[in-house]
Amino acid sequence: MTTVLTSASPLTAADRCDRCGAQAYLRVVLLSGGELLFCAHHGRKFEPELKKIAAEIQDESERLTTVPASDSEDER
Repeated sequence: MTTVLTSASPLTAADRCDRCGAQAYLRVVLLSGGELLFCAHHGRKFEPELKKIAAEIQDESERLTTVPASDSEDER
C-alpha cells in the first residue's frame, strides 16, 4: 500500500472500517471527493482498485506491528 503523508488527522479507535466495522488503519481520499476508511485487511484486499480512484491514501497499518516501550524500562 502506498503511504501518503498528509496533514490529515491521525486515525483513532473511533474510526471504523466501512466494509466490516473493525478499527480503521487506512483513509482513502477519493478523486471524486469524500473518503473511505478500511481496516488493514480490507485495505490490502482492495488495494489495486483503491489506487485507481484515490487522490491520496493515509496508511497507518504499521501501528499494528509497532511495539510500545515498556513501562518497566522507565523504572530503571
